[in-house]
Amino acid sequence: MFVYNEDCGITNCEPGVTRKVMGYNDAVMLCEITFETGAKGSPHTHPHTQVTYIAEGKFAFTIGEETKVVSKGDCVLMPPDTLHGTVCLEAGKLVDVFSPKREAFLK
Repeated sequence: MFVYNEDCGITNCEPGVTRKVMGYNDAVMLCEITFETGAKGSPHTHPHTQVTYIAEGKFAFTIGEETKVVSKGDCVLMPPDTLHGTVCLEAGKLVDVFSPKREAFLK
């Protein structure tokens, strides 16, 4: 029921990008993603709904054909099976929520 950040393992995702799986059940998963300036979240798709809260930093997000810059306090919604990716413009952290959970993140 309680998850402490310091107890979560860190996964290296891409150069300059790390992920912590913070909490999950079958229906939902929350992750903290840390980016260095210039790091990229390569374009990808998945069958999950994803909502991303920008906790720190500035990012250029591309969803489908549209790119917008978002920063601390903003939010981005990625519908299932929609191509999306990001470039970190200023070092920061994202809080990603997935529904249902991302099984691949648990391996």
